[in-house]
Amino acid sequence: MRPTYLEVNLDQLRKNVEAIRAHVAPAKVMPMVKANAYGHGIEGVAPFIEPHVDYFGVAFVEEAIQLRGLGITKPILVAGGILIEQLPLFFEHDLILTASSSDQLAAADRLVESTRKRLKVHLKIDTGMERVGVHEYEADEFLQKSLACRHLEIDGIYTHLANSEVMSLRGTKQSLSELEIASGEEQKRPRNDIVEASLQLERFQEVLRFYEKHSLPIPMRHICNSGGILNLPDAHLDLVRPGVLFYGVYPGREIETKIDVKPALTWKSKVAYSKITMPGRSVSYGSLWQVEGSPKRIVTIPCGYADGYFRRMTNQARVTINGKSYPQVGRICMDQFMVNVGEDDVKAGDEVILLGGGIATEELADWAGTNEYEVMTNISARVPRVFVRAVQ
Repeated sequence: MRPTYLEVNLDQLRKNVEAIRAHVAPAKVMPMVKANAYGHGIEGVAPFIEPHVDYFGVAFVEEAIQLRGLGITKPILVAGGILIEQLPLFFEHDLILTASSSDQLAAADRLVESTRKRLKVHLKIDTGMERVGVHEYEADEFLQKSLACRHLEIDGIYTHLANSEVMSLRGTKQSLSELEIASGEEQKRPRNDIVEASLQLERFQEVLRFYEKHSLPIPMRHICNSGGILNLPDAHLDLVRPGVLFYGVYPGREIETKIDVKPALTWKSKVAYSKITMPGRSVSYGSLWQVEGSPKRIVTIPCGYADGYFRRMTNQARVTINGKSYPQVGRICMDQFMVNVGEDDVKAGDEVILLGGGIATEELADWAGTNEYEVMTNISARVPRVFVRAVQ
């Protein structure tokens, strides 16, 4: 096994689910395990967590098929856009379709009729994300068409929040009318995520009145991602879709509502080489850093940007070796990077912590000029995932 690996604490993921469930009760919980379980390793995460969740959510049908191959039997919602020619895969693997257009609904209904099988569907309403889904102002016709699809089981209806992470007021905007939205006037105003997320919830609730007007049972309703779970309690509805929060990372820096979740990931390595470098000598490509003053011990870590340790973190990142923090120096290479340990006696084989153990995902995000999501999902598949059972 490579000396560079990810240690994933499965028991901590279970505790995170329990904390989320307690916070949103009685709503059901659908963790999003797309993008290789946010980099944590879907092959270990999903089978372990299955008894503790109600649904699984993924982005692509290929990810759902992988879950079935792992023995997952819980319902799986494919939330991303799909092509019509992919529809047969939903029958073959018993998956839930996100229907984001009338054409998709009709094609699915025709296919179900020809196969004489049932297909569960969640209807996607676009209340402000402008990604996939039918606009809320066109939803009545869409819902009418869904009722005409006699061979489909409409299991749910949902939308996605575009701004739910930061709930602090910005500027003086107190409300946002439909007229302002239509005219583009909102572009001249400072953003206020409370208003925008609440507006999306209001639009979604207006869509749901269709069922009340027609005396019909309402399918399972869901809107909340991680930010919505924490910041918009009125939107918990019947089911929530935690993503980054499931993995113990908060979706925004300014979130005031806290629940008992912790990161489950520790990125570890070992010192591969240790040597004394003299003053005036440069380190790594481009000679972006050199030893000054007195000789320094420079150690090499067998991990680089091909592993997801971003090149952009050059001369900014820090690691922990033997419990002490040290700066990364010189340009980060594809497979290795160097660390200045000063005059400390650090040897080949000593353990190195790249993430976790006091180094937060947010810190790597800042060093790389990105967000926490990209940090986790960019850890390469060539970094082995090791799954452990120990509560932090």
